[in-house]
Amino acid sequence: MNSIVQNQLKAFKESKQNRGCLLVKCPDQPGIVAAISKFLYEYNANIIESSQYSTDPHGGQFFIRIEFECAELKSKEEQIRKEFQTIAEHFSMDWNLTSGYEVKKTAIFVSKELHCLRELLWEWQSGDLLTEIAMVISNHEDSREIVESLNIPFYYIPASKENRAEVEKEQLALLKENNIDLIILARYMQILTPDFVEAHPFRIINIHHSFLPAFIGARPYDRAYKRGVKLIGATSHYVTNDLDEGPIIEQDIMRVDHRDKIEDLKKIGRSIERSVLSRAVKWHLEDRVIVHENKTIVF
Repeated sequence: MNSIVQNQLKAFKESKQNRGCLLVKCPDQPGIVAAISKFLYEYNANIIESSQYSTDPHGGQFFIRIEFECAELKSKEEQIRKEFQTIAEHFSMDWNLTSGYEVKKTAIFVSKELHCLRELLWEWQSGDLLTEIAMVISNHEDSREIVESLNIPFYYIPASKENRAEVEKEQLALLKENNIDLIILARYMQILTPDFVEAHPFRIINIHHSFLPAFIGARPYDRAYKRGVKLIGATSHYVTNDLDEGPIIEQDIMRVDHRDKIEDLKKIGRSIERSVLSRAVKWHLEDRVIVHENKTIVF
């Protein structure tokens, strides 16, 4: 990791040392917000951002994200988690408390197309993607130079259908050894096995080069061209065992017309892919995403 990024992460950790974020999902009922607010007040915590949503106030699901400042949070965090469990059990909450000073560690998987990788690295260098990129793993050598020029470890692991189990065993060992929090598939053109996906539930983000659910699977631009579409798009989603069917985090589109050939669609699409993946990754890193069934709530 280069010194500029190290300084950016250090400054971020210092500015967020007393910042906490609480994500909650539970059956909707009266008193949830009041109970959480009262609990935080008892720790002299100041709520600085709060967003909530209910699928239905009468028997639906309730979601809330609360960001707060709490003096000496590090020393209080264990007690806060322990005591909040009483409220969580009363309201049947699925909840997660994160500390702002804890920077998530990411691993980027990439194949031969490097536009999404370049975007992530640029956002990271500029201080807009606050994460520790612990490694880049690729089944091709194309990205080695750009990755190693930034002092990021690069692992070349050739992958195919024939050696998939062996490759994933090596990849999983690297991820575990480095305590990776998030895996980013930046146009990694390999299908992950169920074992790999199950080892990282809702911690693998993919970019698919179409506006899902249209053109699932391979060669979507070719199929879009043959269909004569007037809009093309990209979709960033969590990876599940159903190909390109995971919960969608972000999407975008651009207009095209009859003059655009397949290569034109690909060029336009690359621009969409870069921005869509970058936004989805940022929102995950900032704890702004709650998964509900096969959908996401993004605050």
